[in-house]
Amino acid sequence: MTDSFHRWNGTDSYIADDALAAAVNVATALQRPLLVKGEPGTGKTLLAHAIAEGLGMELFTWHVKSTTRAQDGCWVYDAVARLQDSRFGDRDVRDVSQYIELGPLGRAFSSDQRAVLLIDEIDKADIEFPNDLLHELDAMRFVITETGEEVKAKHRPVVIITSNAEKELPDAFLRRCVFHYIDFPDEDRLAQICRVHHPEVDDKLLAAALRRFMALRSVKHLRKKPTTSELVDWISGLRLAGIDPEKLQTTLPFAGVLLKDESDAQKAAKAGAADGSGGESGGGSGSASGGGWRGWR
Repeated sequence: MTDSFHRWNGTDSYIADDALAAAVNVATALQRPLLVKGEPGTGKTLLAHAIAEGLGMELFTWHVKSTTRAQDGCWVYDAVARLQDSRFGDRDVRDVSQYIELGPLGRAFSSDQRAVLLIDEIDKADIEFPNDLLHELDAMRFVITETGEEVKAKHRPVVIITSNAEKELPDAFLRRCVFHYIDFPDEDRLAQICRVHHPEVDDKLLAAALRRFMALRSVKHLRKKPTTSELVDWISGLRLAGIDPEKLQTTLPFAGVLLKDESDAQKAAKAGAADGSGGESGGGSGSASGGGWRGWR
């Protein structure tokens, strides 16, 4: 393979493994959208920012909601403003183009340089939303209904699509994508990520925090396992408060940074009190005190 294929390998602030870098590079070379899935907090959204930074491209972001339509990414027609101007304004409302605003997809198409387009959390939209995008993503052009103007991509953007798997995506849409699942980082990679955000963190504190974090994630049946981003925040809190690493052997300070559900807190306390290791087996009980569960190990 040529050097031009291996264009992206992560950035100083985004650590990517070989599989993720390969997925990004092959999607970029094939000019296919990259569909990324993974646990919340594994860096799916930040990936597009890191690709834009690493490749020196502008980033256009489209955050999808339950009410989002495919057309919204192409253009938005402000009919309300036109109506108001027709009644109270002094603009020539016959010029419809002044009420048209390009969406993220339209702006990426119109960019003078190749850009990165992030379509974030596509599974939040209606089930037909992905299919409605197929033509524009394939043809790299669309026509604005109100004006008849065609917007054609000057350069095919690097398209990154994220999904939390809330809905199944249509097969026709999947066939047009390169797919990658971001696995949750192992302890060594977590340490690398934490050092990116906390380059001066004490080695003992980092090691102790990682042990507690991984033990917490191993507890069975948690409704919401703590994520990488929450680990980074938790270490910030530990450093700011000057927590002694030895304290993490017997308490879980600032547990609310990691656990966001009362039942998860109870499960974690129960598991720790049962075997003293933060493992998976049940039995016993735990109590919350002073911002952590005493006896939870």
